[in-house]
Amino acid sequence: MSGRIRLGGQVLAVGVVVALLGLLIWKVAKGDDNAVTGSLAEGKPAAAPAFTLAKLDGDGELTLQSLRGKAVVLNFWASWCGPCKDETPLLQRSWERWEGKGVVFVGIDVKDFRGDARSFLRKFGVTYPNVYDGKGSTVGRYGVTGFPETYFIDARGRVVYRIAGPVDEASELDDGIARALAAA
Repeated sequence: MSGRIRLGGQVLAVGVVVALLGLLIWKVAKGDDNAVTGSLAEGKPAAAPAFTLAKLDGDGELTLQSLRGKAVVLNFWASWCGPCKDETPLLQRSWERWEGKGVVFVGIDVKDFRGDARSFLRKFGVTYPNVYDGKGSTVGRYGVTGFPETYFIDARGRVVYRIAGPVDEASELDDGIARALAAA
């Protein structure tokens, strides 16, 4: 009897592995079907997915809609992300240069603890708005594949450019901002 149970368990395990492999092959064959990243890959802007998220400073919520009329630099990050630590000072310096010029920087802290995120912002002296998305409800809608990732949204609410991975140079941010300002 125990031989049959063992055989049944092995068959079940093989079945699960085959199903997962099939799912992986299907996903790879289907490709990137995210509206934002798919449109950007074709050289076309895409409507920025709306969000309403709690501010990390504990003072209410921020909606993407409230930023309409301005170019938005939207940076997805987490306190545990090594490359996020490297790029944050550059983002802060760029925010200071662009502040008051029709450009808003917004950080979205994802899959993190609020306390760790707040400590991170204090450590790096971040003054631009940051919101908390602990469950990661925004990453799939934007097509985020890893942290950090930065999206540039024009004044009409369309994503016009994306940097997958860390930003290394201020000129990269300036280029994305120029694209967002020109697109409007």
